[in-house]
Amino acid sequence: MKNISILGDGLLGSELQNQRSNWMLYSRRQTNFDIKDINIPESDVIINCIAHTNTYDTDRQPNWDVNYKFVSDLVEYCNTTNTKLVHISTDYIYSNSDTNATEDSVPVHCNNWYGYTKLLADGYVQLKSNDYLIIRCTHKPTPFPYESAWIDQIGNFDYVDLIASLIIKLVEKNCYGVYNVGTHTKTMHELAKRTRIVSSSFRPTYVPGNTSMNINKLTGVICDLH
Repeated sequence: MKNISILGDGLLGSELQNQRSNWMLYSRRQTNFDIKDINIPESDVIINCIAHTNTYDTDRQPNWDVNYKFVSDLVEYCNTTNTKLVHISTDYIYSNSDTNATEDSVPVHCNNWYGYTKLLADGYVQLKSNDYLIIRCTHKPTPFPYESAWIDQIGNFDYVDLIASLIIKLVEKNCYGVYNVGTHTKTMHELAKRTRIVSSSFRPTYVPGNTSMNINKLTGVICDLH
């Protein structure tokens, strides 16, 4: 059995360990994991859920340090220790790309440091990593935490428990390369209505309206996709 480690105790990292309690979790808050001094012993696979996720933060430095610099260091660590890297990316890198973008489409990110540094990290992983799986997705807490939801944003986003289960299947199938991970295309309002009563609202103009992805590659591997 492979030793699998999760980096990050946020929404996704916590849910991954909730569904796979035998996977070790390393956290900057809980276990004092240091992104500047990487040490993850006895791991065959490392799942990186650490990210600066303040999406519309205008401060370049935390995005650069966490979303790009740390990932580049992690790639080198994994190469040195012969460890597979599973890197959690984002569907936001498709914000200005093709509608229903495939893994081979040219990614054109949203106009912010978050999207830019996540895209840079994807490129570094693809260029330098010896063994990697990149997951492009968006996951939401369940139940939906807000009283209103956007009717003019569409994508393949879904609740964190479902997205985590799809990631686990790809990891356990030892998949390699880039995968768009999500479910059928929907509006954020349609997603929210599955767990609570919400009112309709429109997204701010700086929020991407379409982050839809082609998930045929995913469904080709996972037949029981919801």
